Amino acid sequence: MGGYTKMVENILEGIEVRLNTDYLEHKEELDALADKIVYTGPIDAYFNYKLGTLEYRSVRFENETLDKPNFQGNAAVNYTDRETPWTRIIEHKWFEFGKDENGNDLPKTIISREYSSEWKPGDEPYYPVNDEKNGKLYEEYKKLADAEDKVIFGGRLGEYKYYDMDKVVKAALEMCESELGVEAIVIVDGHIYIKICKRRGKHNETCICNWFKGDTCTIWWV
Repeated sequence: MGGYTKMVENILEGIEVRLNTDYLEHKEELDALADKIVYTGPIDAYFNYKLGTLEYRSVRFENETLDKPNFQGNAAVNYTDRETPWTRIIEHKWFEFGKDENGNDLPKTIISREYSSEWKPGDEPYYPVNDEKNGKLYEEYKKLADAEDKVIFGGRLGEYKYYDMDKVVKAALEMCESELGVEAIVIVDGHIYIKICKRRGKHNETCICNWFKGDTCTIWWV
C-alpha cells in the first residue's frame, strides 16, 4: 500500500529535499554539493538547446470528484477509438483497492481524464517523439552527455526514451549496480536495501552496506 509515494519517501528519508528549485538555474551551486549528479530533466535543456530543440508530446488532465463510491471499477481504462477525446481515465482510489489508509471504504471517487496534446517550449514534456529526425538529434546530444563525467543522465527526458515504470525502476537499479558496485538490491515494503561491496585484498572484501543498517560483513571469494 502507498505505491510509488511510499517508496520515494523511504528513499529520501534523511535526505535534504528542495522544492520549487530549478536545477539548471542553480547548477553551479548544486553541482558543488556532490561528486556525481543524476539528471532526469530534458537532455536538450541541460545543454541549453545548443544543437536544437527535441520534440515531445504532452498531456492535459481534467480532474473531477464524483459523489459516488465507484465510477469504472478499475484504476485505469484506456480509450483508443477515434470519437473519444481523452486517451485514458484514471480512478485513483483503485490503486489502493478503494480503501483509505485505515482500510475504510471511500464514499466518493476522483477521476482524471487524460488528453494527449501538442507540446511547445514552456509546456511540461511527457513523451519523446520517436521519429528519425528527433532520434538523430538525440544521438548528437548523447555524445555531449557521454563527455560529462560527473553527470548521469536518466529517465524518459534524460535519455529521450519511453519508459514504463517497471522498466525505469529496473534501469535505475542497474545504474546503481554499475556506478556503485552493488552486489544485491532488495525492495521490501517500499524500502530499498542495497549492499555495496568494495574489494579489499585479493581473496576477500569488506562490504560497506546499509543492508543491515550500516553493519559491515566480509565475503570470501572462492
